[in-house]
Amino acid sequence: MTIVQQTESEFATRWVNLADPRLGAEAIAASDDFFAPKERLLDPAMPVFIPEKYDDHGKWMDGWESRRKRVEGHDWCIVRLGRPGVITGVDIDTSHFTGNYPLSASLDACMAVREPYDATWTEILPAVGLSGNSHHLHAIHNGET
Repeated sequence: MTIVQQTESEFATRWVNLADPRLGAEAIAASDDFFAPKERLLDPAMPVFIPEKYDDHGKWMDGWESRRKRVEGHDWCIVRLGRPGVITGVDIDTSHFTGNYPLSASLDACMAVREPYDATWTEILPAVGLSGNSHHLHAIHNGET
């Protein structure tokens, strides 16, 4: 598998966003979403920052946010795509997350008719480094040339 950077315009104009909730995609499980719910991970609108907005858990953030890990392991979120299809790329968006973003992320995928918990998962994006307040666009090549 090859990982290639793509420009945002290629990504946004060439492919259907299979993770768009308007197609039925949903975040169905997460290891932790104490500070900001996993459902915000899939919002198709551009993320916003509202300096004066707080909720029951602290500063309101427009995205998924878990508590800091103080034990081994990593946080995860399972997203059910809105339609079957070939994943050609991903945008790991850390917009407005400047001091509380993960240092890296990886993606696994599976084809599950019912429950994804019993499916065979395949890594489609090995761990990539992340920075804050950025779009991290990566093409996914599924063995095709």
